[in-house]
Amino acid sequence: MGFFSRRKADAEPEQAVPAGPARYPEADESLIDESGVGPLRPRDRGLGPGERQRIEAGLAELAGAGVDVDDLDSLAAGFDRELTEWRDLAKRKRPDHDAIVEAYAIGIGEYLSRTTDLRWRVVTDVFGTDLAVADQREGDFVVVPHNLVAARWMRGETGWLAGVVGHIVAVRAAA
Repeated sequence: MGFFSRRKADAEPEQAVPAGPARYPEADESLIDESGVGPLRPRDRGLGPGERQRIEAGLAELAGAGVDVDDLDSLAAGFDRELTEWRDLAKRKRPDHDAIVEAYAIGIGEYLSRTTDLRWRVVTDVFGTDLAVADQREGDFVVVPHNLVAARWMRGETGWLAGVVGHIVAVRAAA
């Protein structure tokens, strides 16, 4: 039994799943070959009830924080404020950052879905399965908002959101 095997025979016994939206989409095991490798080209599927609930929860979190997901400057200012406030707290007093990252990832995805041709999808590729926004015409343009936010959160980067997301909007407008 390998540590990284994806075969069902190697799986741990199932444990109870907490109520509420699942944090990670369920992988489509039909896309994994016998060597445990996923598709080289991304494959996608529509959203299920759990993913829709996850998006709604993230949007509600942002609305509660006064962030307007239809306004890129509001999203950017909210992210910068949250990161700065979190970073300024003593480490032992910091809340779990995962919920903040999740909310802003969903905010970015929703902004892109409202302003471009990208639509919410669950995407599986060689790196795993993620909630993403994807091009529905060609199917080869995929943005995983969680990756955009998490990488910059880890680096403590502010001032990036409007430029990066604005660039994606411009690229899709030219497509």
